[in-house]
Parts: sequence; C-alpha cells; structure tokens
Amino acid sequence: MKRLAPWFLVCGLLAGTSAQAALTVGAPAPDFNAPASLGGNEFTFKLKEALKQGPVVLYFFPAAFTQGCTIEAHNFAEATDEYKTLGATVLGVSTDDIATLKKFSVSECRNKFAVAADSDGKIMKAYDAVHDRRPEYAQRVSYVISPEGKILYEYTDMSPEQHVANTMRALRDWKAGQ
Repeated sequence: MKRLAPWFLVCGLLAGTSAQAALTVGAPAPDFNAPASLGGNEFTFKLKEALKQGPVVLYFFPAAFTQGCTIEAHNFAEATDEYKTLGATVLGVSTDDIATLKKFSVSECRNKFAVAADSDGKIMKAYDAVHDRRPEYAQRVSYVISPEGKILYEYTDMSPEQHVANTMRALRDWKAGQ
C-alpha cells in the first residue's frame, strides 16, 4: 500500500474535491510570463502577447502524467484544431517543472498545445486555482480569457471530462456575440 500512496494523493484525494475559483466573469485576468513547452520545445509564454492573437483558454491541472491530467490533456489535444478555428490559444498550467512538462507536451499534449511551469505557484495563486486540500497542486480550473484581458468564462471541476466542451461552448458564445 505504501507504493500506491502518492498515486492516491494525486488521483484519489484530488478527484474528490470541487471548490470554486474566485475569478469571476468580467474580472481582469492577471498577466503572467512563464516557462512553457510546445512539442518539447521550451519558450516563454507571455499572456499579453497571446491575447493579441485572440482569446486564451487557460487551464490549470494538478500534475503531469496522472490519470485525470492525462485524460484532460488528450481531450484538449483532440480539440486544438477547433480552438484554432475559433482563434483561441490553449495553455495548460501546473506546478510541475519545465523538464517534466517538456515530456508531457510531447506525449500527452501530443505536440498540439503548450503547457507552462508554475513551479513557485504564483500563477495558480493569482487565478485562485490552488487546490484547497493540497496547496502544492492546482485545482482543475479552466478559464476563457478575452483578447481584452477579461475573464469570459470559468469552470472548476476535478473531473477532466467537461473542461473542453464547456470552454468550447463559451468561446462559441463569445464569438457569436461579437
């Protein structure tokens, strides 16, 4: 049972919670720059620069290579072309180090979208995405941020299943209202 303890901490305990994120629709999205990887290639992700290209789907996840986070990364990877059609950039953020995320960006994100390292937790704190029971991990929270830097949509649920569908719907609604 000792060998399974870390797995239960990340997948079991984290899956059972669903606190709500505090950033509300219309709130300004905190700006940030972070080391990131797309297809194993490291670069600095700059939110302000990404928003010049269109909306950003920013999602926080607890830990790379865990079951729920792998499912979520696969879901976002499968939907990346549709996000691009809507003019959106997808970015996943966790407290994993950049070396881990370089591997994750290739295998689980399938070279489709970037993931950023928030090793000091400043980004997840700014977005109120800190896990309520395990503060070294992020809560599973997805935001859609408008090109003007405002929160268009927020969704918090430790299940990875609806984050893509919900953020996609929010982007379509936003696009239809332009």
